[in-house]
Amino acid sequence: MKRQIILRIANVATSLLLCCLVLAAATSLARADSDDGIVRVKSAVSMPEAISRIKADISTKGIKFFLEVDQSRLAADAGIKLRPSTLLIFGNPPLGTQFITANPNAGLDWPVRLLLTQDENGDLWAVWTDFDWIAKRHNIHNREAQFKMATMVVKSITSTITTK
Repeated sequence: MKRQIILRIANVATSLLLCCLVLAAATSLARADSDDGIVRVKSAVSMPEAISRIKADISTKGIKFFLEVDQSRLAADAGIKLRPSTLLIFGNPPLGTQFITANPNAGLDWPVRLLLTQDENGDLWAVWTDFDWIAKRHNIHNREAQFKMATMVVKSITSTITTK
């Protein structure tokens, strides 16, 4: 009887240990994924429709659109096959230049760059650099409200492509 109880306790302890190890591994994987500073939102529409919606929303918000770079076309011109990939560059200079005044190197990340890219399954994704990550990268600690506003704006812009 005592032996059965000891075996049951050992089985429960082993199960708990395995659960803890799996949880620890999953947590470290999730953290590693988020450490790259990349935010991804899945699109429910095609590349042309996504570009159209995003540009329209940028215009409606009074944000300046700077450039559209069709990376897949550039790759094709170089004889390289690339899945659909388009980089959109836009920004609000009164907001974005505040980051650059805090640290001139932040100009590497401003204006905002939003990548629309198709994965191997044919899904389209909107991808951008997380603004909190940019703040850490450039050691900017005195522009929290501005980083929060930039995050809200890009989330609002990308929300235009998440439904049909």
